[in-house]
Amino acid sequence: MGKAKISQPSESVAQPERPAPYFISHAGDFVLYHGDALELLPKLVDASIDLIFADPPYFLSNGGVTCQSGKMVSVNKGGWDQIESIAAMHDFNRAWLTTCRAALHANGVIWVSGTRHVIYSVGFAMQQLGYKLLNEITWEKPNPPPNLSCRYFTHSTETILWAAREPKSKHKFNYQLMRSHNGDRQMKSVWRFTAPTGVEKQFGAHPTQKPLALLERIILASSDAGDLVVDPFVGSGTTGLAATRHGRRFIGIDTEEDFLKLAIERYQASLVQPQEAIK
Repeated sequence: MGKAKISQPSESVAQPERPAPYFISHAGDFVLYHGDALELLPKLVDASIDLIFADPPYFLSNGGVTCQSGKMVSVNKGGWDQIESIAAMHDFNRAWLTTCRAALHANGVIWVSGTRHVIYSVGFAMQQLGYKLLNEITWEKPNPPPNLSCRYFTHSTETILWAAREPKSKHKFNYQLMRSHNGDRQMKSVWRFTAPTGVEKQFGAHPTQKPLALLERIILASSDAGDLVVDPFVGSGTTGLAATRHGRRFIGIDTEEDFLKLAIERYQASLVQPQEAIK
């Protein structure tokens, strides 16, 4: 079969309307959308995002268990964390990474967090799609849950991949700031942060919630005040809290309305009782 011809829209063709936000702050710097990022992102931004932080589904809702507060609990999180095969998972990762890459500024960067269950697929997809991998960050957790089977080492880390949109990108890195946060020494790629505190979970917890300090470091390292930060799997809104506390503009997207409500509650509380921010 020959190649299909794609007709270009004429000037008279109306462009699709921008989706209405689920929530927008009074200052307009914290905006949430309810829906699928693959569908929404192309309608919201056009190669203008400075930084994306993504914590995609780990697809662990398969009947497994873990230890929480000394008790055995299920790791099942819901339908959003289920998928039928490894191949389908990789297709999913390629799809959302393709969408994110198109939405990034030419010099924009993306950070993706994940465990061994998903991060290798993410890294391979990044290579396939033409991203430039910059660093592999190891987040070390000093207080991980014990391994119940006693047949493996305790799982105490997560991997965060930092990548630029393309090989020619001139990515932003606030080197001196990161050095000043590390006793005037170059910062290593192993970061030690405790899990989210009780204060961070006071309104409820997302099953893969990240500590605020971790997101603050990521945002301060690779963006400047006024930059646009986007989280396509916003969850409890930690990325948005970190972004707005340091003068960035934020857009978050999620398919789960309960998570969006949690993110709003956390954001509104942060206006009344802000935690001490990292300078």
